[in-house]
Amino acid sequence: MEPINHVSGRAIPFGRKNVDTDVVIPAHWLKTISREGLGQGAFEAVKKEPGNIFADPQFENAPILIAGDNFGCGSSREHAAWALLDMGVTCVIAPSFSDIFSGNAFKNGILTVALPQEAIDRLMDVAQTDPIDIDLDTQTVTTPFQDRFPFKIDSFRKHCLLNGLDEVGLTLDQGDVITAHEQRMGETLPFLSTAPLT
Repeated sequence: MEPINHVSGRAIPFGRKNVDTDVVIPAHWLKTISREGLGQGAFEAVKKEPGNIFADPQFENAPILIAGDNFGCGSSREHAAWALLDMGVTCVIAPSFSDIFSGNAFKNGILTVALPQEAIDRLMDVAQTDPIDIDLDTQTVTTPFQDRFPFKIDSFRKHCLLNGLDEVGLTLDQGDVITAHEQRMGETLPFLSTAPLT
């Protein structure tokens, strides 16, 4: 997982409320276990609408998505996070997120930022023409117009995102502690040894 400290650039001013995971990535895309190529299926139904925001070339590969309340509701599918990453999104800003989506996003290195609706409205306006900056270390979202919106994040999630630690990375980060424990167990309880019999 790649570490996240700053996410800067254009933001897709999507803004819709109650976007479920089937809208993010339709069910017929779930037949794969590969993460690659899922960005093509992201928001497939929305992309068929005339004048949809995803057809605007200025938002191509934008690293930020601004959404409405209750983003990521519906069924649990990690593919939704994979699809967002594959289309280049590493941060989603919304008034609220479903717990399951928020967890899947975090485990895949996507920062979810919850802000009040007033802040979302302002960011939607700014995103039409200008970039947005998210600083995870200071927990702030800023614009070129001196807007500054602080956000809260769980300290454990912040640590993991800043250091690029997924569940495997967290385990490997404790390698010395695990090795010391195994050595101690081998010395004090040798009958538990998994050494092959000769």
